[in-house]
Amino acid sequence: MYAVRGAVETRIPSVWARDREQPALSRAAIVREAIAMLDAEGTEALSMRKLGARLNAGATSLYRHVANKDELMELALDEVAAEITVPAIEPGTGGQGWRAAAAATAGSFRAAALRHPWLASVLGQAGLAYLGPNLMSVSERLAALFITAGFPDPGGAIDALLSYVIGMSSTEAAWLTTVARSGETEAAFVARLLPAARQAAAGYDHLSEAYTAPPEADPARVREVKFANGLDIVLDGLATRLPA
Repeated sequence: MYAVRGAVETRIPSVWARDREQPALSRAAIVREAIAMLDAEGTEALSMRKLGARLNAGATSLYRHVANKDELMELALDEVAAEITVPAIEPGTGGQGWRAAAAATAGSFRAAALRHPWLASVLGQAGLAYLGPNLMSVSERLAALFITAGFPDPGGAIDALLSYVIGMSSTEAAWLTTVARSGETEAAFVARLLPAARQAAAGYDHLSEAYTAPPEADPARVREVKFANGLDIVLDGLATRLPA
């Protein structure tokens, strides 16, 4: 409750004047705010103290729901994993749709990693994150995909696909973070960086040739094509493991 003095509102200093209904702090609310903080500021900025301040709650209140930052990261990772889709192979195709389903999964993972730039780089660093229900669901659906397709080692196929996607996505997310910090558009940043890159590549025959062409007008499209080309190579390799 507030009293108005002229144009200035002042809080009445009484417990009985405070709003009685306060939003309850829940694990879901904590995780949502942690993800927002991670997206905006990165993993180094996340702490229980800062998160508590953003939620208008003390760190002690957070510890009633999560034991420490590692547990919080596990929960945040699993929450974001719900955004990753794994299409099922169409019935009646005899497993022939595995490649399109695997490519769609890779694209969905990449999209989630670019929405949450911290995701790919910390996926393998957060304790027992893989025990979360959403990540378990992704793993289960990937296993079903490669088993249905007839792969003799579905676990190896999953590892190969995810290793490529996580590696490429973490590099791409780091690049986009650097661009964002510059305050420039990606195209402008590339144009400013290109002369220095050409100078650094001078004297390296194969590298310098790659920098002679003018920059593409749409860097985002270049990144998409690069990801798709590498993914094709991975899927070509996996295809050789299928029984004839």
